[in-house]
Amino acid sequence: MSGRWIPAVASAAALLFVSGCGLIGGPSKVLVAVPDTITVTSPDFNGKQMGPAFSCRGVGSHPAIHWSGAPAGTKSLALVMDDAAAPITPYIFWIVFDIGPQSSDIPAGRLPPGARRADNSKGTIGYDPPCPANPGHFYRFTVYALDRKLSLHAPTSAKTAWMAIAGAAIARGRLTTVIDS
Repeated sequence: MSGRWIPAVASAAALLFVSGCGLIGGPSKVLVAVPDTITVTSPDFNGKQMGPAFSCRGVGSHPAIHWSGAPAGTKSLALVMDDAAAPITPYIFWIVFDIGPQSSDIPAGRLPPGARRADNSKGTIGYDPPCPANPGHFYRFTVYALDRKLSLHAPTSAKTAWMAIAGAAIARGRLTTVIDS
């Protein structure tokens, strides 16, 4: 019996070290030990609220996102915007990857040079402006420092991009907001 317990206990222990956010088709590979050392901000948010200009009720362009604190060894960065309270959980509005390690922001309505976009949950490439039918939606802008450039083939599905980001993450940071109606 002890011979069977060792692999089972080792497997269970390994599962404790992975984040079970299940962001698209199962548990992610982002280790719980990935430090939250990146600070994420936006000059386009009024306090903690994202203005309607960045939703389907406005022009629908993406807000400016700024970050600092990426660790040494960062080879590229990625950003994922999602809503864990959406009926399709989580709903991914935006994935940007292969952002150069020297970058510290994504300007409003533009991408840094060399950055690439993946499909969102809607199945289109780029920013899908949120359009909440009811309150209670929290929009998460998570910036990941990665240990390599992803160089994924185009077109890139949300699942492919997310799994590659999860497997390369060495640090992260998050800004959570709601839409000001």
